[in-house]
Amino acid sequence: MNIHEYQAKQLLKKFGVRVPEGRLVEEGADLEKRAFQAGEDLARERSNGVWVVKAQIHAGGRGKAGGVKVCKDLSAVQAAAKEIVGKTLVTPQTGPQGKKVHKVWIEEGSAIARELYLGLVIDRAVSQVVMMASTEGGMEIEEVAAKHPEKIFKVAIDPTTGYQPFHGRKLADSLGLTPEQTKEAVGFFGGIYRCFIESDCSLVEINPMIVTQQGQLAALDAKFNFDDNALFRHPEIVAMRDLLEENPQDVEASKYELAYIALDGNIGCLVNGAGLAMATMDIIKLHGGEPANFLDVGGGASKEKVAHAFKIILKDPKVKAILVNIFGGIMKCDIIAEGIIAAAKELQLQVPLVVRLEGTNVEKGKEILAQSGLRIIPADGLTDAAQKVVAAAKGK
Repeated sequence: MNIHEYQAKQLLKKFGVRVPEGRLVEEGADLEKRAFQAGEDLARERSNGVWVVKAQIHAGGRGKAGGVKVCKDLSAVQAAAKEIVGKTLVTPQTGPQGKKVHKVWIEEGSAIARELYLGLVIDRAVSQVVMMASTEGGMEIEEVAAKHPEKIFKVAIDPTTGYQPFHGRKLADSLGLTPEQTKEAVGFFGGIYRCFIESDCSLVEINPMIVTQQGQLAALDAKFNFDDNALFRHPEIVAMRDLLEENPQDVEASKYELAYIALDGNIGCLVNGAGLAMATMDIIKLHGGEPANFLDVGGGASKEKVAHAFKIILKDPKVKAILVNIFGGIMKCDIIAEGIIAAAKELQLQVPLVVRLEGTNVEKGKEILAQSGLRIIPADGLTDAAQKVVAAAKGK
């Protein structure tokens, strides 16, 4: 699960991490008036004569797409809010369809001396949280990693000891911070680490992390991703979920505990097991096709769950064919077959359907499909299934 920048900053603030003050303004009546009021409130508290109006979407690259405006008077704040809210921003992370802006964060301007980068991820190879820092703040870290890997510094943190001051000093030294800045950095990095651990994050990026002209550290931007499996412990974070930022099929899938991710292809995939789902997408691409989604119905899916999975796949207008690839273990093939038939009949399925079944009650499942009277293309083996569904999607 992702959250907005302003929400991430609210979390960081709880852990003692310095962030610029700001106000949220959402779409609706009196937008310009509310933007003016937000800017005026900030000026009253911290009068530096500069404001930044920032689009709030779940994607990076907002500035290059016109979603970040620096303003030097309140009329400019009003104009920026009016221009950005309702605009569709297209960035490398949104895809060509872009994302519509429904809210902006109006923030006090910062006097920036240096822009740095700080990120935290879980390195599963060593089962530790890794803190990454770079002097190349403000740039896409993937580009820095590809072209200048020597500019990314890493510190692995043993979970038995957690973050220690020496971790912070090591990172501060790699960033060339002064002794006074290093003292602050030790606590600054520690607060971000505690936020990461206690909030069950899977990713935190502070880009840029800035050194102000007064020599203070601050998080000028923040990107958070959370471990969905741990959200039951954090109802306050679940409350931050913005459904307008999510694919409608993703939202629908979450209601039925289906692992679904929309992709750009035209072959719908319904599979049980994440590993098998990945292998299915790989072999579709190997044979010249493009998967329209990742969809794992889980090991013990019911007939109803399978039917809901079909409905979600078919809501994607790009889908030209569907491949059902099931290995029956806990999930029995005959139950899957019944779910397929029920969904196909209810939805009056028009696109070609290729089905590959293996495992528990496979013969019974194949018999149910064969006697259904539906136009179902049976497949023997994964290669056969991939070849048939790619051909079907191409109308062959």
